[in-house]
Amino acid sequence: MKKYTIGVVGMGGMGFRFLNSFIESDRWEVGYVCDLNEARLEKARDLIPTAMFTKNLDDLLNDPAVDAVAICTLADIRPKLLTEALNAKKHVIAEKPLADSIAGEWELLKTIEASGLMVAVDIFNRNAWYHDEIQAFIASGEIGELAIVSVDHQTPGLMPTEGHSPEGPPFHDCGMHYVDVARWYAGSEYKEWHAQGMRMWDWEDPWWLSAHGQFENGVVFNITQGFVYGQMAKDRTVRCGIEVIGTKGLVRMKHDMKTVTIEYHGVNTTKIKQGDYGSKKTDVMCERFAEALDTGDDSRLPSARDSVIASSVSQEMLDFAKAHAAPAIGTRDEMESILEHRKQLKA
Repeated sequence: MKKYTIGVVGMGGMGFRFLNSFIESDRWEVGYVCDLNEARLEKARDLIPTAMFTKNLDDLLNDPAVDAVAICTLADIRPKLLTEALNAKKHVIAEKPLADSIAGEWELLKTIEASGLMVAVDIFNRNAWYHDEIQAFIASGEIGELAIVSVDHQTPGLMPTEGHSPEGPPFHDCGMHYVDVARWYAGSEYKEWHAQGMRMWDWEDPWWLSAHGQFENGVVFNITQGFVYGQMAKDRTVRCGIEVIGTKGLVRMKHDMKTVTIEYHGVNTTKIKQGDYGSKKTDVMCERFAEALDTGDDSRLPSARDSVIASSVSQEMLDFAKAHAAPAIGTRDEMESILEHRKQLKA
């Protein structure tokens, strides 16, 4: 079984997630780690001292031994790095969104699709075992014809000012994952929707948003996402999952970021299954990418087109909510109290 050589670029949180997954995989050799921050390079050196460490992307792009590049930087610099990697004939795993503007993403997609190289984007739900199993149950006919998809992802996530600014507010940065999930399940493109936002703590952007509408094939959807779920609650809680209703049955899934619970209610089957949530599934992404390089078949990889569509639609839903006078509840003083509380928790 062939082992491929990877260069990891951008050693933030996701960069280290991917680095660890590559190190643990028997399909990958970490050839290079690239970042402008010396402290991050030193931290990476502790994990994989056999790699080459550099602040210059050209070092790994000019090395013919490097098969692929993982681009884990923020969105504002991704288009430049991704284009340079493709010009160097390297396959790419990239974080999402692919650029810090929708126009930039669509322009970059043209380059990607004309390159003849494999580019997979970390839309992590597409690598989740539980979505694979739920979709197999639906495909078996157990719930009849799919009619309604409802997705919920509400957590005490990043607060305003805490980071990810090139990726945008929560419904774009995080919500695009769930816009993608609904489209994936429906097997169709979005047709129309209404979106309601809430500008918590009087922040200018909605920090909670719920959208509902229909796909071109008639399947209807509801997506709710926000980083407002009990920010200062004594005990941390989340509301995350999906419910898929058909003409004959249904299946629903919930998770608490640790354990997944799936409830199957089909015409012949009623069961409950639990399993590990698996965080960002970077290990699965790494394995599937190697398999795709083996076979030339990238159908199991989350594609750049899937990512750009999810990014575009989530931004349009966010813009809709902002244009229709999203109300503001809460104060900036409350926001500052929450930010201080989160600092203490991290400390």
